[in-house]
Amino acid sequence: MAATASFSAGKPARLDAGTILWLLVLFCAVTLYPPGDVIETIRHLRVPDTDDAMRLVEARDLAAGQGWYDNVQYRFLPPGGVPSHWSRLLDAPLAGLLLALTPLLGSGLAEGIVAAFWPPLLLAVYAAVLWTGVRTTFGKRAAVLALFAATQTFGVTVQFAAGRIDHHDVQMIAILGMATALIRGGARAGCAAGALAALSLAIGLEGLPSVALGALFVVGDWVFRGRPALLCFLGFGLGIGLAAPLLFGAQTAPHLWTATACDALSPPWLWLAGGGGAAALACAGLDRRLGSIGARVAVVATIGAILVGGFVLLFPVCLGGPFPGMTPLVRDRWLLMVNEMASVPKFVARRQYEILVYYPVLVLAALAASWAAFRGAPAHRRAYGVAAMLLWPGLVIGWFQFRGIYVASGLIPFVAGPALDRAHALASDRAAPPRQRAGLAALGIALISTAWMIPAVLAGLVEESGASAATAKSFACQDDAAVTPLAALPAGTVLAPIIMGPSILMRTPHAVVAAPYHRAIPGLTAAIEGLGGSEADLRRHVAAHGVRYVIVCCTRPSQGLDGPAFATRLARGDVQADWLEPLPVGGDVLKVWRVR
Repeated sequence: MAATASFSAGKPARLDAGTILWLLVLFCAVTLYPPGDVIETIRHLRVPDTDDAMRLVEARDLAAGQGWYDNVQYRFLPPGGVPSHWSRLLDAPLAGLLLALTPLLGSGLAEGIVAAFWPPLLLAVYAAVLWTGVRTTFGKRAAVLALFAATQTFGVTVQFAAGRIDHHDVQMIAILGMATALIRGGARAGCAAGALAALSLAIGLEGLPSVALGALFVVGDWVFRGRPALLCFLGFGLGIGLAAPLLFGAQTAPHLWTATACDALSPPWLWLAGGGGAAALACAGLDRRLGSIGARVAVVATIGAILVGGFVLLFPVCLGGPFPGMTPLVRDRWLLMVNEMASVPKFVARRQYEILVYYPVLVLAALAASWAAFRGAPAHRRAYGVAAMLLWPGLVIGWFQFRGIYVASGLIPFVAGPALDRAHALASDRAAPPRQRAGLAALGIALISTAWMIPAVLAGLVEESGASAATAKSFACQDDAAVTPLAALPAGTVLAPIIMGPSILMRTPHAVVAAPYHRAIPGLTAAIEGLGGSEADLRRHVAAHGVRYVIVCCTRPSQGLDGPAFATRLARGDVQADWLEPLPVGGDVLKVWRVR
């Protein structure tokens, strides 16, 4: 007996299922950041997107002493520069980290470390919000499985990749936080939801549909339930009505407080946010007199008509969307060619089968949440209803514009975690119908984006994606190895392909004429017409913008309307130009000329 007890005591402890799940989540989270990607980001500032490069440029300028309210990029379309519509609220923490690390590590290493490790920090915040929201409603195991699903959801992980310092990750956190607060309900949660909605708007307007639906949710909840839903409605209204003007004032120069900007938080959107706060106060004051649903509907309809009518009368320019003043040339030759503006059918037509790892899982999450909101357990219907409400805008908008799925993707793990938990519970329940067990298991697997890699890879093997190859070629023109040698040239204004603009600003002291931003229509026009037109077009734009250097990307040359553009033929050596002096930089990727 003693020997047996001693032998048993020497056995290693077995890991319980919960610990194994946590270890799996930790492993998946760590493998999101391959050492090679992190090292490339630190050493060569290899960032995933042009917006990440431009964000670093903004943060660098702020850290170097550019004014808080001065958001003009002076090296972009000089001499006047281009005013950015991005939020200083996100420039600030990046600039603060640069100021703290640069004296210790030097500017280059400090920038690389900030770019590499800021996204994982934000991923931890996203995970904390997701964990808290799912655990509160569905329990701990569902919350852990939601974290696992998040590490497998491409729509989430791409926004938190190394070097991804753009604003979509923070918007995702804000909208997820708004959703979990709305699910919880009550005055404090409603106020938090409204404040997070205002934060999302201050960062960028991509989350506007989600914020609008969040507002409609609290209004509709009050209309149908009356007093029990009043505190959440009032809290949301006060939260967004107070936070939006405060955040607007914090990041906007006082002389611009009355300027209408359809692409950023400004008077048009403050009219709606502030009006929403006033509406919540009015409804709270009238609540005792509005004893029926019909009476509450009448009040809400009247207030809504005033808000919408005022918006139409005061800010008609914003009815056409966030890009007023964009010319047909720029829209057709640039905007509609950008990946994030492409529709799902266009992705398929281009044979960009990576869309399979993003869109189908969003469809399933929206459908599953919608079904559970009506047919699921009563205790979970509010949670699923809020999730479905915020998933459907991404589903609909994402069909027409890929960027529509960005914010909505943050809600997919919120649905996938409980689905996986339920499938796990039914798998061990022999009394459950086999069809039900198999169906839930299939749904749980289908809600994992990585499962959709199989058809995406197979489709890619059958037919190579020309658009994906073009994207790789464009990236070569923006890479550190191609662009950094340009820094050795005396500083001057560069006319280069639109996609190269942010990388040139980030890696060199030069100014650029063009970069992929809608507020710089003259620069976009110059790149499209100058690099894609005749010699006369090129000379005209070179003279108009004081260009010192002309650059052509050899791996992705510009195509003119009637065949190869003059700049492309120049790069191939088919034609000569006495007014351009070839320079021995750029290697095989770039062709560079100095204007004589």
